[in-house]
Amino acid sequence: MSFHTWLLFAGAYLLTTISPGPNVLLVIRNSVRYGNRGAAASVAGNLLAQGVVVVLVALGVGAVLTTLPPLFVAMKVLGAGYLMYLGIRQLRGGNKEASRAAQPAGVASSAYTFERKKVFREALLVSGSNPKTMIFLSAFMPQFIDHERGLSEQFIVMYLTIALTVALVHTIYSLGVRGIHTRAGAGRWVAAIKRGSGLVFVALGIKLLTAQRG
Repeated sequence: MSFHTWLLFAGAYLLTTISPGPNVLLVIRNSVRYGNRGAAASVAGNLLAQGVVVVLVALGVGAVLTTLPPLFVAMKVLGAGYLMYLGIRQLRGGNKEASRAAQPAGVASSAYTFERKKVFREALLVSGSNPKTMIFLSAFMPQFIDHERGLSEQFIVMYLTIALTVALVHTIYSLGVRGIHTRAGAGRWVAAIKRGSGLVFVALGIKLLTAQRG
């Protein structure tokens, strides 16, 4: 892969990553709830899932997925169900969020017990359970492949580019939201925003459920 081709790939993928999706929403939620540790665990889970997807794309699994509608539907239902589960759980915790937000800042922040494995697992499942990601990367990545060069090296370069881009964009989102949260304080509107994220998760699940393979 030449530098010019890599630059085109990096720029194109950056544009696709800037648009907020389930992964960004999860990073924002965990950043507000757990701080830097929550953001780091969320990004790590997302990157591991992305790495697995890139490997599967390199092996041609994405192309298989597009030719097997039952497999696509099964993955889509599982992914949508998990997003809606996260959203409903967030909504059901709305009253607890309000009571925590009403407490002094120090008390409210300590009300959450950070569970690194749980946050990591959530991010891994949210990122890895969307079949549209694999289909997108299966169509996107081969456009930048130089068949006169080693394929494995090019896929490694592209994954490292994806990882760096995701980490950068998600960190910017995390720092921006945490800055607003710190300046505004832990008021009741913060709890409303967290409940709103639950609605967005449910909406994203419904959107994925109705998505087509194209």
